[in-house]
Amino acid sequence: MLFPRSTTITFDAALRDLRAPDARARVAAADALGDLPEGEDRAAAVRALTEALADERFEVRRSAALSLGDLGDTGATDALLERVDDGHAEVRQAAIIALGRLGDARAFDPLARALRDGPADVRFQAAISLVEIDAERSFEPLTGAVGDGDPEVRANAALALGALGDPRAAGWIVGLLEDRAEGPRFEAAVALARLGDARALEPLLGFLPGRDDRAYEAIEALEALGDARAADALGDKMRSVLAPRTLRVRAAGALLAVAPGHALAADARHLLEKAKRAWREDVRGLATELLDKLR
Repeated sequence: MLFPRSTTITFDAALRDLRAPDARARVAAADALGDLPEGEDRAAAVRALTEALADERFEVRRSAALSLGDLGDTGATDALLERVDDGHAEVRQAAIIALGRLGDARAFDPLARALRDGPADVRFQAAISLVEIDAERSFEPLTGAVGDGDPEVRANAALALGALGDPRAAGWIVGLLEDRAEGPRFEAAVALARLGDARALEPLLGFLPGRDDRAYEAIEALEALGDARAADALGDKMRSVLAPRTLRVRAAGALLAVAPGHALAADARHLLEKAKRAWREDVRGLATELLDKLR
């Protein structure tokens, strides 16, 4: 059987290549095993990938950790926890991502300690993985991370708290709207929008004229907030000749969602219908998705 990530490697070949002299072959093998189809020997794959966590090359350890997370076998939890203290940041982060995917309760307390005391790259990733392991228990350690000294950790703490859907989180997040760094301010606004907190409106509107990546997510958050007061700004973005087409299409969909009776609603629907026939697949797909949601 062939793997989706590689059309040239079989299960047996992947197990063999995990011990190949060429590090690139070992990386490819570790990566391929993460896509192991049902019916193959997952126990053998987990054993081989667990051994690969000790490989001398960080690239192999990283791929092995991520693939163990994809396979979903909690028998790998202890070995992955050991990699949380790996000497390379990418391996540490991969191990924490994998532990989140596994959802093994045994990893919660170690990751909560890592969120409090680990290096910044570990604290950054642990915030999200804690929610995946136990959303309810993650509330307290995440509120402690809101005041972290690293802006990326503060941003991820806000993002994770917003994902909980717990209204208590708003009181912890709102202070980050005045953060000195853009990342925490933005993620705090997005998180508050997901919690239905109107204090997200003005900060999110402030991100619409900015970078396209922030603007796109801000539009999605404004739609989630559902406040019709965002309609004028969404209309401006929809009509902006400088904005990428996908951004204009997304703004049109959000405008129709939050203010279907707006003066620009007919223009927004026309834009979506036209985009549905665009030659670019990403534009067509997005317009089709948005129109389906609006029906």
